[in-house]
Amino acid sequence: MKVLKLSLPLFLVCSFLLNANENNTNLDVYISDLKQEQFKYDYEKNEAEGAILRDSWIAPLQLNYKYSRSKPVSKELTSQSATIRMDQPIFQSGGIIYGIKFANASKLYSDFSVDVAKRKMIKDTVSILMQIKQVGLKEESQELLIINSQINLEQKTEQYLSGQLDSGFLDDAVIQVNVLKQVLFDIQTSKEKLINQFSTLSDLSYASAKIPNLSLISIDTFLEHNIILKQNAAEITKNEYYKTVTLAKYLPQVSLTAGYNWNDREQFFGGATVINKSNYYDYGLRINMPLDINIFRDIESIKIDYLKAQVLQKDKERELTALFFQVLHNIKNFDKKIELCNESMNIYKKLLGDTQELFLAGYKTQYDVDTLKNSFDIKKIDSRVYEIDKQLELLTLYEMYVNNGE
Repeated sequence: MKVLKLSLPLFLVCSFLLNANENNTNLDVYISDLKQEQFKYDYEKNEAEGAILRDSWIAPLQLNYKYSRSKPVSKELTSQSATIRMDQPIFQSGGIIYGIKFANASKLYSDFSVDVAKRKMIKDTVSILMQIKQVGLKEESQELLIINSQINLEQKTEQYLSGQLDSGFLDDAVIQVNVLKQVLFDIQTSKEKLINQFSTLSDLSYASAKIPNLSLISIDTFLEHNIILKQNAAEITKNEYYKTVTLAKYLPQVSLTAGYNWNDREQFFGGATVINKSNYYDYGLRINMPLDINIFRDIESIKIDYLKAQVLQKDKERELTALFFQVLHNIKNFDKKIELCNESMNIYKKLLGDTQELFLAGYKTQYDVDTLKNSFDIKKIDSRVYEIDKQLELLTLYEMYVNNGE
């Protein structure tokens, strides 16, 4: 696939997180111990199921024991028998070797599936934490807007009482204060919901928990260490091995057979009880090759799965490439918003300085100074909000990025 070259040098480093080894275990601190324990059991289950599948070619020993009592004549007779049998495949036209490889590939695919689920949960947890920090900033900004609106209300009240304004302007100022307070209540409600969500996912305190500081990676690095693509690649390998395993089912198979038999039986002959005992062993080879009308259909079906997995891999790579550049575009837009905030801050800073001088000279009021200072602080907070928006965008990439130092 042809990938666009970026003009910016792009890096991805999370100061204390993204360089962690072994599935970025440092990030596990964000999710609760109970969540981590669940994922631990998922990995252990994959290990157990992988071992079962890997050793499935080893046939079990068949142990049988039978004891019976009967009374065909006047005397009760007993009978006992026991057998141990083995029917072990030793050659399956490559099916044994590729069956083991298929089992290992299946376990790897299952582990990646757990990795994906775990990464999503960590991403969701960190995302909620970022949103809590962001909503906290919006709460500060809204409180400053309310203070400015209250200053405006006080000014309008003074002007109304002095006869400079009619009551309509005063009503508008009152309404504006109430609307801003209602927005503040909505922000606080949203914050409480986020805090509750965070508490269900993490053992950390949202107030003291730090959010990671993420920056960009190159598109090549993003695709090379993308956990979704790794999972799809594992599925391709799994399907490739399964194709060979399926073919081997219809080729000659050789099995080693062996057994041991023991009998202890009472019989009644001519008025006397006769005990017959016997024990013997047997062994040999068994060769079989099934002739199934569905052989070619079965193989074709597996082949289609394999080819489809390859197409899905290429399609997913294209989809992730588009996602990367969409995130990059969104980040650039947030940078523009931050730049606008900085420009507004510079304007407010100059106006504030001039207004303070005029206030000292008696030409401006404390209201004017406070309003401009609050407006400056609001833009400063807005800039921090947009910085977190950038982190949330990068978190979308992080969810699929894993670098175990390979």
